Amino acid sequence: MEESYKDRTSLVKGAKDIAKEVKRQAVKKVNKAVDKAQDGYTQRSYSRFQDEEDDDDYYVQGGNYGAEANDDEGSSEATEGHDEDDEIYEGEYQGIPNMGQGKDGMVALGQPVRDEYKDRHELETERKADEEELAQQYELIIQECGHGRFQWALFFVLGMALMADGVEVFVVGFVLPSAETDMCIPNSGSGWLGSIVYLGMMVGAFFWGGLADKVGRRQSLLICMSVNGFFAFLSSFVQGYGFFLFCRLFSGFGIGGAVPTVFSYFSEVLAREKRGEHLSWLCMFWMIGGIYASAMAWAIIPHYGWSFSMGSAYQFHSWRVFVIVCALPCVSSVVALTFMPESPRFLLEIGKHDEAWMILKQIHDTNMRARGQPEKVFTVNRIKTPKQIDELIEIESDTGTWYRRCFVRIRTELYGIWLTFMRCFNYPVKDNTIKLTIVWFTLSFGYYGLSVWFPDVIKHLQSDKYASQVKVFRNEEVSNFVFNFTLKNQIHSSGEYVNDRFVMMKFKSVTFEDSLFKNCVFEDITSMNTYFRNCTFVNTTFYNTDFEQYKFVDSDFINCTFFHIRTGCQISFDDDYSAYWIYFVNFLGTLAVLPGNIVSALLMDRIGRLTMLGGSMVLSGISCFFLWFGTSESMMIGMLCLYNGLTISAWNSLDVITVELYPTDRRATSFGFLNALCKAAAVLGNLIFGSLVGITKAIPILLASTVLVCGGLVGLRLPDTRTQVLM
Repeated sequence: MEESYKDRTSLVKGAKDIAKEVKRQAVKKVNKAVDKAQDGYTQRSYSRFQDEEDDDDYYVQGGNYGAEANDDEGSSEATEGHDEDDEIYEGEYQGIPNMGQGKDGMVALGQPVRDEYKDRHELETERKADEEELAQQYELIIQECGHGRFQWALFFVLGMALMADGVEVFVVGFVLPSAETDMCIPNSGSGWLGSIVYLGMMVGAFFWGGLADKVGRRQSLLICMSVNGFFAFLSSFVQGYGFFLFCRLFSGFGIGGAVPTVFSYFSEVLAREKRGEHLSWLCMFWMIGGIYASAMAWAIIPHYGWSFSMGSAYQFHSWRVFVIVCALPCVSSVVALTFMPESPRFLLEIGKHDEAWMILKQIHDTNMRARGQPEKVFTVNRIKTPKQIDELIEIESDTGTWYRRCFVRIRTELYGIWLTFMRCFNYPVKDNTIKLTIVWFTLSFGYYGLSVWFPDVIKHLQSDKYASQVKVFRNEEVSNFVFNFTLKNQIHSSGEYVNDRFVMMKFKSVTFEDSLFKNCVFEDITSMNTYFRNCTFVNTTFYNTDFEQYKFVDSDFINCTFFHIRTGCQISFDDDYSAYWIYFVNFLGTLAVLPGNIVSALLMDRIGRLTMLGGSMVLSGISCFFLWFGTSESMMIGMLCLYNGLTISAWNSLDVITVELYPTDRRATSFGFLNALCKAAAVLGNLIFGSLVGITKAIPILLASTVLVCGGLVGLRLPDTRTQVLM
């Protein structure tokens, strides 16, 4: 009995072993069928692969999963050619895998813990590991795609957007004098135009940078450039000063997103060995924008004939034509961006594997065709995508109306941007954020502060020279005389003018003090910076003049008549070379950046970002002491060119370091925050340095040199990113 029981037991055990071996052999056959089908897929086009994926791949893999689920022992052999996490080995083609299939396979294979049962810390740990793996793999993929026609096409498209940012900065300074005169802006309100644009750029940099990490680089850049182009174009037609400020505010808000988005976008399609050099070349477009604005201002604004008017209510002068021309780079970039794809690195970050694979294949094929190697195949089959963590969003119950839905959507996006910004102060990027904040603030404060101080000092020297040449006439008596010529830079005090005619005249910087005008006629008069102080007019006629009430200070009128008084302020650059001089100075200062740009681009990857950043800032601080010798206009212009040429290397290296120190999910947000801080420091520098013009040289020199040297020393403490892959 005992022996029969043992025989029966051994028989059952043998039957189980046989069944187990049958299952193992069946799994091996299924795997061979899968490999054979996959080898066949590599010879098909991508379109055919999509058509046949549902018919073949699902069926084969379904059989595979069924076999794996039946036996744990068979699963180890059934996954031959795969690792423990069911990751595909390099070179094993899978087409564009369906992300849903991968999840099902994981459940069937090892029955891992589902994501909904994991806490957020575990999910973030897994995502961080995925991001590190993706960073290494993406660098290899970009190297396989090569550097060629696609990168150069994107280079020029993004360069136009960066050029528009440079134009926006210079437009304000060039338009301000003409706009103040055209709109009769008092001195108390003249400073608002420059400040309002920087305020818009500051808010825009933070907002559009954060949005680029939420909706994509291309999408964010398209919207912000469209906003800039629309309001810049509209500002050229508005007449009121308040509406003009409103348009320039939103124009600055739009262009504020250009710098953080452009550098984030372009850095994500560059290989490690190309990134520093080509990002530095991209910086040249900002300089080109400054040169373009200076040249257009020089060619357009002084031509008063380029204008028309509709009565006294609507004036369209040459500076408005200049504003339209300066919007052309922005419009060009918007049109060209519509033909560019989204950043594949961003798409992988948000889990859109298929779209990223197609764009990377497009980059590879475009570059290979340009090299004359169209037969070269894109060998990448599957790319690691980080684990996606769903954000819990509280939606109010009352969202039935469209405006409530819009409000909830906007609030949600803003809250998401704020959360991304706060992550810039989390480990391990917290220390880098603090150091970069110091470097960005000090460089911007010193650069923009002195950039405003230089032209103001030159203008102050010019005004002193102009004031020293003023002609003063006292106690003159003129009767029965016809004035039909230009009066310029004169002061007439205690004079008497009887039966005189002032016809077809121009008054430029002319002041009459304590004078008497009796039985006189003023006809067809144009005046600039002309005033009558404590004067008396008796039986005097004014016809077609621009003598408005504010030009008569404490003056008396006895039996006087006014006909056809022009209410608008008049602009005229005839025989006035100061405007040309201002544009020429800015043109030279911008052109001086060219040598520094070339040097920084060629040496960025050779001597390193930190050496370039720290050395440039320290040398710029030392060069400030040469300002002691700036006693003439020509010497100040030379100092301006030297200073701009030295600081540009610091700006280029700082842009490169910033995009390389942050991971993809917060790269544009952090860049936008630092760029917004840059604009705030620029406004502060303008206020402080501008208030010191004509007072002392010591404080601006010591202040600028101190902040630049300190910022450069802090910059040397940043980590070297020259050999790092893009996180």
